[in-house]
Amino acid sequence: MTDRVTLDIADGIATVGLNRPEKHNALDIALIQALVEAARTIRADRSVRAVVLQGNGPSFCSGLDVASAFSSLPKFFKHFATFGVKKRNIFQDVSLCWRDLQVPVIAAIHGNCFGGGLQIALGADIRIATPESKLSVMEVKWGLIPDMSGTVLLRELMPIDVAKELTLTGRVVAGTEAQALGLVTRLAADPKAEALALAREIAAKSPDAVAAGKQLLNANWLCSENKALGLERKFQLRMFRTKNQRIAVKAGLARQLPEFKPRQGDY
Repeated sequence: MTDRVTLDIADGIATVGLNRPEKHNALDIALIQALVEAARTIRADRSVRAVVLQGNGPSFCSGLDVASAFSSLPKFFKHFATFGVKKRNIFQDVSLCWRDLQVPVIAAIHGNCFGGGLQIALGADIRIATPESKLSVMEVKWGLIPDMSGTVLLRELMPIDVAKELTLTGRVVAGTEAQALGLVTRLAADPKAEALALAREIAAKSPDAVAAGKQLLNANWLCSENKALGLERKFQLRMFRTKNQRIAVKAGLARQLPEFKPRQGDY
């Protein structure tokens, strides 16, 4: 881990902070690599049950550090390549790595959330923002298109005409409009506190059911009805075989708080 990202794991909750506050957490290669590495660290730690993704300082993330990227184009462009069986580059991985985690990821958005920063937030399962935060699919301002998995993630949240309008204009929307458009899940005066409270609530549930629920919804959302129903059956059968499902039933019938075991496996 580098100083570009902070990572704290306590009581089953991992808090990840983008850490270039003096640059409003503008994305350079070092920050992108550090975020991907943080996700790998979390994935290997079975004690983690939820993740809060935040920006340290005045903003969540102001997007690509354009000056850094365009000052050394050959070095920058080499990261667009994919090798072997990889189907995405590191710019796409920095958003999708949060979706790949077995545990839910909650993004706490404040200040600016532009371009690549917005796409990273879209990789989270839930987004909580301040009403006055500013969000934008801003790539068109620099003569570019969203290429950090934004087109994959936006299609689950809004109609294509709304996604086109945001992408083709690059206009900035406040948190209140972002919620109405589907970019943001909910609003809060203190999104970090709200995200931590939600993470604690989720962390108290069966980690197997939470992991399976996340993966089931990700897999089912845009697939056929028959495939979705088949996956429901497959995941539910796996739930019946977990220790944590039996713990949940026993505690529920006894009207006691359950004490869950670590997640049995990946889903």
